[in-house]
Amino acid sequence: MWCTIRTFAKHAIELGNQPVSEPIFFVKPAGCLHQSGPLPVSTHPGEVHHEVECVVQLDDALQPVGIAVGLDLTDRATQGELRADQLPWARAKCFRSSAVVGPFVPWDGTWDELVDPVRGLHLRLEVNGELRQSTPLHEMSVTPRQQIESLHRWAPVVGGDVLFTGTPAGVGPLVSGDRVLARLLQENGEPISEIDVGCV
Repeated sequence: MWCTIRTFAKHAIELGNQPVSEPIFFVKPAGCLHQSGPLPVSTHPGEVHHEVECVVQLDDALQPVGIAVGLDLTDRATQGELRADQLPWARAKCFRSSAVVGPFVPWDGTWDELVDPVRGLHLRLEVNGELRQSTPLHEMSVTPRQQIESLHRWAPVVGGDVLFTGTPAGVGPLVSGDRVLARLLQENGEPISEIDVGCV
């Protein structure tokens, strides 16, 4: 699972970072993928924050063949400590059940069409019915095409891999008892892919 950071300028700013023009990546091992049941936030030894994202499934030619909504769960306090010491983020990003991916649906468009305002793709996340994140993909400042072109130059990315394309502003904590509803929406507001999960 290839993951890109700071792809929405407003999110970069909300965490005290400068927006970027070139993609910056980290990797989540497959073992981070949440399989089923509620999210085990209370057993993680730290904070767990939500980040809703559009996740793209790649074919052998590194073209987008499926899209889904995803959650890149982050231990924000640990991330801040690691950043302060200029250390890698693995403990903040790669814990158990830190990646959640909704059902993939086929994508017949191009990389550029993922952020085309005409296609109208939109990310939305609610916690206990309260809207936390809501942004159209066309507000992405580092596009999925930029991301895959960068990966293609240096990374061992292969067909079947998935790309987490970055989160918009509005990230925040999750606690036991919360209910998370994350959606990737069409222009008409109909969900393309959905995650509806509780936290324990």
